[in-house]
Amino acid sequence: MVALIRLCVALLLAFGLLPALPAQAAARGSWKITGFPGGPSAELALDPQAGTLTLAVTRGGVRVLEPSPAGIVTERADLSQGLRFLHRRDRVVAEHYTTTVGKRLKRWALMREAAFTFENAAGARLDLVVRVAHDGVAYRYRLPDDQGAVLRETSAFTPAQDATAWLALHRRDYENPFLQYPVQSAPAADFMVPALFESGGTYLLVTESDLDGRYSGPRLSHEQGTGTYRLQLWDPQVQVSGPLATPWRVMIVGDLATVTESTLVDDLAPDSKVRDTSWIEPGQVLWTWLAGGREAGQSLELQKGFVDYASVRGWPYVAVDAGWYFLKDQWDVTDPEWPTTSWIPRLVEYGRGKGVEIVVWIHFRDLDTPEERALWLPTLRKWGVRGVKIDFMDAESQERLRWYDEILPATAANHLMVNFHGSTIPKGIHRTWPQVMTMEGVHGGEKRTLTTSHLTTLPFTRNVVGSMDYTPMAFQRPSRPTSDAHELGLAMTYESGLQDLAGTVESYQARPEAERFLERVPTVWDETRLLSGRPADHVVLARRSGDRWFVGAGISGAARTLDVALGMLRGRWLVEVVRDGPTGLVRESQMVDGPRGRLVVAVPAEGGYAAIACRWHPGITTCDR
Repeated sequence: MVALIRLCVALLLAFGLLPALPAQAAARGSWKITGFPGGPSAELALDPQAGTLTLAVTRGGVRVLEPSPAGIVTERADLSQGLRFLHRRDRVVAEHYTTTVGKRLKRWALMREAAFTFENAAGARLDLVVRVAHDGVAYRYRLPDDQGAVLRETSAFTPAQDATAWLALHRRDYENPFLQYPVQSAPAADFMVPALFESGGTYLLVTESDLDGRYSGPRLSHEQGTGTYRLQLWDPQVQVSGPLATPWRVMIVGDLATVTESTLVDDLAPDSKVRDTSWIEPGQVLWTWLAGGREAGQSLELQKGFVDYASVRGWPYVAVDAGWYFLKDQWDVTDPEWPTTSWIPRLVEYGRGKGVEIVVWIHFRDLDTPEERALWLPTLRKWGVRGVKIDFMDAESQERLRWYDEILPATAANHLMVNFHGSTIPKGIHRTWPQVMTMEGVHGGEKRTLTTSHLTTLPFTRNVVGSMDYTPMAFQRPSRPTSDAHELGLAMTYESGLQDLAGTVESYQARPEAERFLERVPTVWDETRLLSGRPADHVVLARRSGDRWFVGAGISGAARTLDVALGMLRGRWLVEVVRDGPTGLVRESQMVDGPRGRLVVAVPAEGGYAAIACRWHPGITTCDR
């Protein structure tokens, strides 16, 4: 594989698709990091008087990110000013890897890297490492010597001043809605990362990669009227011992399809720490919390009923949520005898007889010490539980991130897939720890204040960076803003390795076309394509699994006709569409000739659709298998 990568790089160089590395740069005030054809480039500049650094990003000759401050301050060294350039080193980063979840399972990462070394007047050194890929720019700070605790970064982001922004107010569990603002007149507030900006049809998504217990979580602080968003850290001091490499400050750049389909966050992350992934099996989950609440969480018989229904549908998992190990008369009080009295082993045995396996919920407080982890995780594995949903971490402090550093190898060692709730969001975790199937970190299906403008922003913001446990299909909830077909389309527009389906059995049975469709939808994909979209307005996403394409669509606002090109198809295809009808969901078929064929569907206000496309041949009337 290494030889193949090297051959690909050599061919790209030979055909001029990968510009040659520059000669060693002389000391001067600015340096360009050249990108790939059609992609962004970066420019790093050093102010000769103040010794301060700025980074700018351009695409197609247009400035996407205005010169924005870069630098870091520690207990022992101010590396944000008074800097002097020493040298630059360039290389090509070319990697091939696979994931267990995500927009596509097989990944190629090709990036240009330039590492710039500076020093301050006291001789303290700073490496600023910049990488440029076809879909974005990223940088990180490396401190080769121990400079003590990190006090702050001066990192900031200044998008084009006429840009539109989609931002969510900062919250410790990432569960706030995305709202649209002009970039300069957004309120003075702290916002979550990621943040999305657009100007002239080019989008900029600011996010990060490779965050763990070596560092601290971020937010973006905006001073109204400035148009600049400054990075702030959770902790006033980030404890460091020895050399340091900070997380990557990531800017995904391009048209909306490039941003939506990007895997740059994973491309920048460390490679997998789990050698054997054969036990990791993503899939649909019948999630019993919104379907049954506390009563279901404390009832073996109710859970058996959910297992029965999942078995009929062919869904591989049932998730037992809060309550199963609590005392029945004292909610949230753990039964001290749970390892011997719990009915979960009986449910696991019952489920296996039906072809359904069990995922269980656990509160963070019951796993926050080595002793607790040594009890809970091996016990669950011995019972045959396949995964854990761990809830209420509610922080990105360095202390809490170090807890993630401990729970991740422990769950891998016990062959337990993981769904984090009340958590941070994926920042390359799917590549490094492939047992992590999904994470919440979203204003999702449990909320009573959802809007379709927020829902049609999520594919371009939160879900760009990794699997998102929105928990769709809660057809029974009166607060749901979506039409039935829009809700069904979320099974494709939202990517999640474990897709927790939140409906009641009765709500599914009342919608037989939804039942039929959900039996066929996978949760992992070989390819993802944005067919049409605009944040807060509409989204039409296509995802391929094997030789079939699955399409999800949703709009915000008034009824309209969605007319999209299916340019990824070749030849004649049968497309089955489930849409909103006058009295419920209806299924219709269309013939489409690719690549010029179009899919045209009329949708009602707040509506959408779900579709499956399969190759046509004489006699085929359905995409069923």
